[in-house]
Amino acid sequence: MHTAENLRVHAVAPTTEVSTAQRLPYFVGISGQTVGARGLSMHLVVIPPGARSAPHLHLGYETGIYVLEGEVLTRWGESLENEVISRAGEFLFVPPGVPHEAVNLSATQPARAVVARNDPAEQDKVQPWPPA
Repeated sequence: MHTAENLRVHAVAPTTEVSTAQRLPYFVGISGQTVGARGLSMHLVVIPPGARSAPHLHLGYETGIYVLEGEVLTRWGESLENEVISRAGEFLFVPPGVPHEAVNLSATQPARAVVARNDPAEQDKVQPWPPA
């Protein structure tokens, strides 16, 4: 049931960098923890120049990414054998359970993207790839 509190509109300024299981800096925006979201999380990710995420997969939720700045190579598949490059102004969709990693193709500029997921506590369901 909706109450007056959870029907409130929230503004969130993502100013604090947090560490993630993917080993990338995130700036948390919308989540269950920040605004009481029940089916969505949305953050800013910054991939430092030349950096890459740890290979991982997301258990049970979809991920949509919109690249704001830079070029990001996403390697995906059981052996990370597939590749796609996302550029500023493009979207990327990652289905649940697909192993992947993100690589900033620039050695001098950070890449920035907005990441949206259909889970309000998505960091709890990130699994390293391959599993230990």
